Amino acid sequence: MTRVKFCGMTDPSEIEAVNRLRPDYIGFVFVPWSKRFLEVSRARELKQGLHPSIKAVGVFVDASLEAVAKVAEEGIVDLVQLHGAEDGSYIDELRKFTSKPIIQAFRISSKSDVERARASKGDLILLDAGAGAGETFDWSLIGSVERPYLLAGGLDAGNAGEAVERLRPYGLDVSSGIETEGRKDEEKMAAFLAAVGRI
Repeated sequence: MTRVKFCGMTDPSEIEAVNRLRPDYIGFVFVPWSKRFLEVSRARELKQGLHPSIKAVGVFVDASLEAVAKVAEEGIVDLVQLHGAEDGSYIDELRKFTSKPIIQAFRISSKSDVERARASKGDLILLDAGAGAGETFDWSLIGSVERPYLLAGGLDAGNAGEAVERLRPYGLDVSSGIETEGRKDEEKMAAFLAAVGRI
C-alpha cells in the first residue's frame, strides 16, 4: 500500500478534512519564509485535534538541533523532515536529542543527487524537484533507488496513479496539488487518495 502525506497543514478545517480522509501523514512546515509556515504554538493546537492514526511530520530547513528536538520531544510531531543542507553529521547529532524517525529530503536533478540520497543516514528519504515548487522532476533518474522513499514534486490526482504504477515508491508527498487558491481542498485530497487506490 502506498503511503500518502498531505503537507502544509495550517488550519483546523484542514485537520478536520484529513481526519475524515485518513492519509498516513500530514506535514507542519516550520520554515519562516514558507507561505505555509506554522508557529510552534499553532502546530501544537492542530496536533491535538489530529486523529491518532495520522502521523504529523515537522518540516525544517537548516534549523538548530535544539529547535528541531524541542518540537519533536514535545510530541508536536511524530517524525522530523529535513529539507535543507543538513548532512550526516547533523543527523547523527539530532539523534542524540530525539529518537523520532528522520526523513531527509533531496532535490533531484542528476544522478549524483540520487547517489547522495541513497547514502542518506535518514530513516527515510524524500525525493523532490525543489522546496515546494510544485514541479515534477525526471522520474527516470530514480529507477535505481532500492531503499524506500517518498516521492514529491508536482504531484496531483492526475499523475499520482502513474507515479505509483511506474515507480512503486514507499509513499507520495503532496501539498500544492491538493490546494485551490492556496488552501487545502478536501475534494482534491479525496481525489488524490482515490488515484492511488486508497479510497
